[in-house]
Amino acid sequence: MPGRMTIEELEELVGAGEIDTVVAAFTDMQGRLIGKRVTGHYFLDAVHKEWHACDYLLALDMEMEPVPGFAVASWERGYGDFAIRPDLSTLRRIPWLPGTALVLGDVCDHHGEELPHSPRAMLKRQLARLAERGFGAKMASELEFYVFDEDYRTCRDKDYRDLRTAGWYIEDYHVFETTKREPLMRAIRNGMDAAGVPVEFSKGEWGPGQEELNLAYAEALEMADRHVIYKNGVKEIAHLQGKAVTFMAKWRQDLAGNSCHIHASLWTTDGEPAFVDAEGRENDTFRHFLAGQLALAREYTLFLAPYVNSYKRFQAGSFAPTNIVWSRDNRTAGFRIVGHGPSTRVECRMPGADVNPYLAYAAMLAAGLHGIDRRLDPGPAYSGDAYRSGDVPALPKTLREAADLLDGSRVLREALGDPVVDHYVHAARWEVSVFDQVVTDWERTRYFERA
Repeated sequence: MPGRMTIEELEELVGAGEIDTVVAAFTDMQGRLIGKRVTGHYFLDAVHKEWHACDYLLALDMEMEPVPGFAVASWERGYGDFAIRPDLSTLRRIPWLPGTALVLGDVCDHHGEELPHSPRAMLKRQLARLAERGFGAKMASELEFYVFDEDYRTCRDKDYRDLRTAGWYIEDYHVFETTKREPLMRAIRNGMDAAGVPVEFSKGEWGPGQEELNLAYAEALEMADRHVIYKNGVKEIAHLQGKAVTFMAKWRQDLAGNSCHIHASLWTTDGEPAFVDAEGRENDTFRHFLAGQLALAREYTLFLAPYVNSYKRFQAGSFAPTNIVWSRDNRTAGFRIVGHGPSTRVECRMPGADVNPYLAYAAMLAAGLHGIDRRLDPGPAYSGDAYRSGDVPALPKTLREAADLLDGSRVLREALGDPVVDHYVHAARWEVSVFDQVVTDWERTRYFERA
């Protein structure tokens, strides 16, 4: 695949002076790339086997504040190191950064065992459970983001108010409007292809300056790796052009949110589609997998909507779901069935673009396995406007509610492990507690004079 390389190919490029820097990274709880830049020669000498970082990096909030109360890392435990072992199958060139390659790694203890609360390990565990039953998973992320004709420092200096979006009217599918941003979007499409992150297409989304870029379907772990590389790369490429982007789920109250629709299907170990029979008709595996999604959706919403802001995207009539129903090619439903025959898949419309893909994929697969193991039935497809249905389960309204639902989920505790669930529930409750202390502009406007 273009952009990907073996360690032998990297050695040749380093020797020829074409690569001089390697970004050695892993993904934190928030889905960000965390790591070090090392010289190409030193990576080949030592870092390709293992490198170390402080264990607080999987016990931080968005501001990189060391959060008290985690079992795995604390002041009492001394905030020691963990090891990151590069997965050389992820090694690739980063064409928008001169002379640079990147590799993702697995976070391990000092005995070489992957830490169960690390996002990539969580997904790998669910894929192993799938493999025990003779299945693999293919997935795809559809990420949306807003583009601004301002750089990140200017956005910060303006306190993120009165920002100039790169468009000024609703532009869904408009070609002329997106032409105005084509220098950026062309650089992103071509850059991703050259970095081994294949792109299908980009298009204008609903909001002014909002874009969607679809990545090609892939095996689940590969897709999650591509997702985080893509998201980081979009920010880097925008920065290099003097622009800013946001993947925030709901960056402005009166504009559409940023979604991350996730498509999922199961395949046999022989490479055959597992959701349909030989004649291409949906089978029991499909129905059980879908039923598991529906049964546990409220309990795993935290992994799809990880922040306080995430829940402000769930608004009726916004193309973001509010109710947990399944339907066929119906964008008002939380789960939309698309494709035919071998391409049949479940599109989960719940996540926002702020999602960590490893966590989302792991939770969705755990739910699907629950449905398969228990032979659950999803019931009939919903038809009509799912926003108007008041007799079906609704998505959690807040991060606080989602944390409580995950905390009480017997099934997800069994699938993910009690320590893992406790870890992410604690992170969510910390996020809520920090938000609860903030005095917002809304409060000042509402109460300053009249309270």
